[in-house]
Amino acid sequence: MNYQELADRVLAGGRIAREEGRAVLASPEEDLLALLDAAFRVRRRHWGKAVQIHYLINAKSGLCPEDCAYCSQSAVSEAAVPRYGLVDEEALLQGAARAAEAGSRRYCIVMSGRGPADHEIDRLCAAVGLIRARHGLSICCSLGLLDGAKARRLKAAGVERLNHNLNTSEGFYGRICSTHTYTDRLETLAAGRSAGLELCSGVIFGQGEGEGDILDVCEALRELAPESVPVNFLHPIPGTPLERLAHLGPRRCLRLLCLMRFYNPASEIRVAGGREVQLRGLQPLALYPANSIFVEGYLTTPGQGAAEAHRMIKDLGFEVDGRGRSEAAKKEGVAHIR
Repeated sequence: MNYQELADRVLAGGRIAREEGRAVLASPEEDLLALLDAAFRVRRRHWGKAVQIHYLINAKSGLCPEDCAYCSQSAVSEAAVPRYGLVDEEALLQGAARAAEAGSRRYCIVMSGRGPADHEIDRLCAAVGLIRARHGLSICCSLGLLDGAKARRLKAAGVERLNHNLNTSEGFYGRICSTHTYTDRLETLAAGRSAGLELCSGVIFGQGEGEGDILDVCEALRELAPESVPVNFLHPIPGTPLERLAHLGPRRCLRLLCLMRFYNPASEIRVAGGREVQLRGLQPLALYPANSIFVEGYLTTPGQGAAEAHRMIKDLGFEVDGRGRSEAAKKEGVAHIR
């Protein structure tokens, strides 16, 4: 397969075909650098050499009635995780201060549960204005299932982006969750879009899905066209139903990131949960297809510290971008990896 020809077509506005997606997933080991090089051309055209840092706060932990098999906070999890209701305003502000100190562009407020109650929306909306005034951070909320009225309230309060992942293909979804449906997720995303919120929607690879499921969810995300696509790799947490699943391996993860870049050339692609345990020593290479990372942890699991992440980005010759789309992305970035 000629990866540069694929990059040329994608950069010209064309699409990756399903059989080409299969070829990317099956690419031989000796092609990995060539594949990364082609994906980097697409990433560089849209995002330059900038890396956005995001920071999460677990604003409401555990206590969830949903049975998502991958999640340590779900009703079927036996993992030892903290359990508490929505934190107070001061805790949200302290989290925002830590996000700013970490060089984060975006502060992601995450709540466990099926969806937020009205009084929880009230408290979040009151805090958002203070966070934006004090720190100038962009706010993303991940709150579970959401209707249009609540989405509009968040938008009016100053929330910029709604996170709600597809997680896997429609055909595989019933294997990882039975308490809500794939359609429920699409309806939440539609509510966010209709309210004027940007969408953050991605995937968790490594849940036992097949190749067809991988391609199906890539195609679904391409049609959804979210502004941000978080690519999670399953971190099999003891006490969850998926705890015994084997790791994908770092080279497989890199192929999956390249695949997502070809499917979503202009989206912010973030290496999200599982980055440290799945990519291990190859983490820096993930920034050739991806342009965003989380720092300091993922809700109930630890992650790379901000200082170490900044060093990794600098060592690559990339730049931390706290403002969004880099000025460098305005130029035609077609240079190969050096």
